[in-house]
Amino acid sequence: MEQPRLLVVEDDEAIRTQLKYALERDFSLSFAQDRVHAVASVKAARPQVMLLDLGLPPNPDTPEEGLKLLEEVAGLAPRVKIVVLTGSSDRDNAHRAMQLGAFDYLSKPIDAGVLKVMLLRGAYHEGLEEEGETRLQLEQKTARFEEILGATQTMRHIFALIQRVAKADATVLIQGESGTGKELIARAIHRRSLRQKGPFIPINCGAIPETLLESELFGHERGAFTGAHVQRMGKLEQADGGTLFLDEIGELSLPLQVKLLRFLQERTIERIGGRQSIQLNLRVIAATHQNLRAQLERGLVREDLYYRISVVTIQVPPLRERAEDIVLLANAFLRRVSPDQRRKLRFSAAAQQALMTYAWPGNVRELENKVSRATILAQGHVIEPADLDLEPAVPTEDSLASLREIRNRAERDALVAEGQAGVERGDHAVARIIRDPSRPNPNGAVDAVPRQHPLQQHLGHDAPSGVGVAHHQDCFHGSSNRDFQ
Repeated sequence: MEQPRLLVVEDDEAIRTQLKYALERDFSLSFAQDRVHAVASVKAARPQVMLLDLGLPPNPDTPEEGLKLLEEVAGLAPRVKIVVLTGSSDRDNAHRAMQLGAFDYLSKPIDAGVLKVMLLRGAYHEGLEEEGETRLQLEQKTARFEEILGATQTMRHIFALIQRVAKADATVLIQGESGTGKELIARAIHRRSLRQKGPFIPINCGAIPETLLESELFGHERGAFTGAHVQRMGKLEQADGGTLFLDEIGELSLPLQVKLLRFLQERTIERIGGRQSIQLNLRVIAATHQNLRAQLERGLVREDLYYRISVVTIQVPPLRERAEDIVLLANAFLRRVSPDQRRKLRFSAAAQQALMTYAWPGNVRELENKVSRATILAQGHVIEPADLDLEPAVPTEDSLASLREIRNRAERDALVAEGQAGVERGDHAVARIIRDPSRPNPNGAVDAVPRQHPLQQHLGHDAPSGVGVAHHQDCFHGSSNRDFQ
């Protein structure tokens, strides 16, 4: 079995020697004596755990250099678990280190057994994070289509529709609530089309005043109106050879709808103040959060324009109808934002449940906003519902029953695995579990045989929490002037 990779950052050579003899059987070791060499070692050796003495040159009597290194490594390799060594009365700097991203701290004098367990625990956590990250990347890879994430059947149907529509040159109408990702779908169609090498030009029809929108779309000649000092190409001309994305097309006034309809029919435009017809070759994709059929009945949308722009219609579901995608999207946003915060963050079980039960009126855009907020406000490495500005979900009878079933199944699997291991060892007392693995108790749960964690077996007692262990006796006696005191 491959040993965990440990980087020891300590400027005292005698202490480095002591640590080498104490840890070399359990870890693949590398050493650094200052901040510069430590950063180089992190890049080269990719350690899983780092043991850091805060007192580093050029000022070994202060913790500042060590804290700078901790912050730098937390940003450079956020998965590395950093265990900090501090003086017995230096809890303030230990707390500063924890806030900067340290995994744990140990106060001097140091017990070799406790130190070893703490480092093994850090390596174990790093391995779990790596496995989780690999699994998450695989899930996102299988659920990703261009820049869109979605594992639900509805989204897979939309992905298949995009692939079919992209090959044609028909006008597409994308409908859905605000924040559902309509522009991402338009960009995906463009990238999968024969026009992918041409420009993709978006314009939000609802964000531009009506008096300026005509000029933005069709362009103008010099002197066409007051302030028109130069000739200007409109968005339609800029999109020639590519795709024009008309967001919120339902906001177009009726006169502009007439001009747009003429372009869709003739594929020619005239700039404002111009007399020359300009032939264009482009695709139009439109989007709206409104119900255009209702707008049609109210006379706010021309019927002939509606049928021109809706040759193919794609209906994007709101996030509340994509329950399977909520945590997937939240983790994707978290992975994107976490490096800026220089720490590795994850959602607690309560936070994931709160994400699943919230209605998301702002859809994916609101989810991204809340995840960004949580990365700033989370005090530790775990995001809670309060960090997301969400109320904790109230467990229902169904959810409690589901959790109980999961627990019972996990306990049963653990017992069977233990029994199989007993057979291999010839331990018949343990092997008997295989013949009766469930042994339900009166409450319907499984009575598990108490087992010690490997770390508990290593110490011969309960594994420590690892927070500020300072009461153990020093096992490194008199090996250097500084010693481990």
